[in-house]
Amino acid sequence: MSVPKVAQLVSLLMLSSMVTGCMWWEDEEVVVEQGGPFGFDQQVPITTWYHYPGTVGEPWAVDATDAGAVSAANITADLSGNSTPFFANATYYGTGFDTFEPTIGVTSSGAIFFTQWNGLGDGTHIIRSMDRGQTWVDVGPFGQIDEDSGQTPNSNDPYIYVDKFTDRLVKFDMHALAAMFVEYSDDDGESWSIPYPVEGYYVTQDHQSIASMPPPPGVTAFHEVIYVYCINTGSPALGAQCSRSLNGGLSWDIQRLGYPSSSFPQCSGLHGHVAGGIDGAVYRGNPSCEGPAVYRSLDGGYSWTEHTITTEVGMQDGWHSHEVATAVDDGGNVHATWIGDDLMPWYANSRDQGETWGAPIMVAAPGVNETGFPTIFAGAEGRVVVGYIGEASNYDENASTGGWSGYMAIMTDAFAERPLVTSVAVNHPDDPLDTGPDCGNIRCGGFGDFIDVELDDEGRPWIALAHNAAGFEEAVIGTLTEGPALYGDLAYLEPLPAGGNSTLIMG
Repeated sequence: MSVPKVAQLVSLLMLSSMVTGCMWWEDEEVVVEQGGPFGFDQQVPITTWYHYPGTVGEPWAVDATDAGAVSAANITADLSGNSTPFFANATYYGTGFDTFEPTIGVTSSGAIFFTQWNGLGDGTHIIRSMDRGQTWVDVGPFGQIDEDSGQTPNSNDPYIYVDKFTDRLVKFDMHALAAMFVEYSDDDGESWSIPYPVEGYYVTQDHQSIASMPPPPGVTAFHEVIYVYCINTGSPALGAQCSRSLNGGLSWDIQRLGYPSSSFPQCSGLHGHVAGGIDGAVYRGNPSCEGPAVYRSLDGGYSWTEHTITTEVGMQDGWHSHEVATAVDDGGNVHATWIGDDLMPWYANSRDQGETWGAPIMVAAPGVNETGFPTIFAGAEGRVVVGYIGEASNYDENASTGGWSGYMAIMTDAFAERPLVTSVAVNHPDDPLDTGPDCGNIRCGGFGDFIDVELDDEGRPWIALAHNAAGFEEAVIGTLTEGPALYGDLAYLEPLPAGGNSTLIMG
């Protein structure tokens, strides 16, 4: 296991506004002599923070580089082993294509796929990067309707998923909130299957999501993985509906309740993306009537059980009050995140398939006072990235700085009693992704209803975002230029070049 480089240079002391009253983007940076675990060979960027998460009783970030603040919070700091801090920096790259409700996937070849929404009459195209986000091309699909359009003539919601077990690309399109079609590629987007219809109630459907997993015990499949997809019916009472495929997505079971019948009616009908585990379990996030919850199926999406995460932290009251995002790590442990009723991102995990959950923790970076669009992905056991957009404390829509940024909260030891969180913003504070006052709590520009985050096989996180501020809703992808790998050995990732506003292409 590698450890951060030891040095004697200074690093920024970045304190939350609750602790110091200082704001993280101020021109006059506060610099202190810093050694020990946070003594890196270069200055910590103003868009990077090392902090301990908040708790239900004290829901604010604690600056991990401030020994006094750590002691005052009664935290026993252990910055060794899986909790070793790594120097981290982040950026984003423009793609030159627009997006709406961005989703991404990364195959084992390192190819990154991003949804591009072309609107009515053209449907969803998929853009691809083979060079870690530096350049992007449209890989279609083309030619199934005519040479000038996508494979489907219309799509209300674009969606791309990479099956990590088979490397297959799965592309879902929803037509007029009614019918679902799915297409596949097994060669990194060079060619695509015909669109296959997905069984369902041909009434209002929304927010489709799919997951793959090995066949669980007792389920016979005719493909190496089972596919489960779920949709929102548009009715909080009816809740989510789910269907499964046992033959590689060629045909699908009729939709069934995505929750136990004993929980009818539901209190919310929407859900986060579905997540499958190596043990054959599949999970979807959705509030129960008691609070944020995860619904679990052990038979490939045929039947479900309900598991409330906590009753101590509620759900955001607004457009995204439904969103509970889930992920499963390599050990089969379940991770969940949601925006609480305090408008901050909360996280919890389960090590027994969702039966019991650890105490929820608040993972926002210091200085952030409002968030939205929660998303999550997990790698090796206990290594997690939580994505969200956030608004900084002194936001002023009439000022030249401030607004909404894309954040990743990275934990390399999420099972610690008070895990160290390395938070990064992918954009500089004077280059906001959006400047609207309520972006985190409404349908907002190219973000639409949700964003997405994923890991490549090296363990590098990639977050799918939109740059709305210029009015073009350009698809942008954020990542670590330096930082820890979330797969394999806990080591430094290979550095990537700086990106940012200069890489935007549209306009």
